[in-house]
Amino acid sequence: MYVSQARQRGLLRVIEHMMHGYGDAEVRTRLGYDLLRLLRADYYASYVWDPARRVFADRVWLNMDPRNLERYDAYYQFHDPMTFKLQRRRNPTRVSEIIAQRELVKTEFFNDFLFRDGLYYGVNLYAYDGELNIGDLRIWRSRRGRDFDAEDMALLQLAKPFFNLAMKSLRKTPPPAAARCDLHLTPREAEVAQLLCAGRRDEEIARALGIAFSTVRSHLRSLFEKSGAASRTGLVARLLRPPQN
Repeated sequence: MYVSQARQRGLLRVIEHMMHGYGDAEVRTRLGYDLLRLLRADYYASYVWDPARRVFADRVWLNMDPRNLERYDAYYQFHDPMTFKLQRRRNPTRVSEIIAQRELVKTEFFNDFLFRDGLYYGVNLYAYDGELNIGDLRIWRSRRGRDFDAEDMALLQLAKPFFNLAMKSLRKTPPPAAARCDLHLTPREAEVAQLLCAGRRDEEIARALGIAFSTVRSHLRSLFEKSGAASRTGLVARLLRPPQN
């Protein structure tokens, strides 16, 4: 199959970002930007499966309403006619392969969730470590576009082993000192701390985690309170200090 040089370069950017060593949320956010360009798509979300709670969690997203995604987290993921079926697939799969478009548009999931943001044609890819789903990519086009074609699927198939490898590596890499320290951080505070210690500005942290700038500032205030640090430099030093025995 012929793939244009522009799309080949786009695929290389996707692979490069997966192999760069960013943190989990930042890897999946950067992938989103790359994949939307590569696949000429409009919307993106990514989750990590939590087998203990049996929910999709740790979302990042692009071009979607966070309030609508909160409804997904709380309700619609449990009333979803195709995602759990897609999750069992080990290769990139179009939503239309699981449920016909004419049937999807009749569902509560489409009319009360997907339609709100304009999602119409979708494709999902899931990373696995053995039998455990460790991350996913959910890419959508609006109704103005068309369903994903064979070339789109081939590009995702080429990206799949690198996505699997990146997610496995992130699972097996020991958490940074910022997440291991004795400050009793929440999971989100630990993510903010990790990006802060990597030298990211507040705006970059917000973009990487898919949260509001004001939310980043709120987490930073909490980190200052918990650490007792008086400056940003002091906070980073405290976060990187190994826990005291």
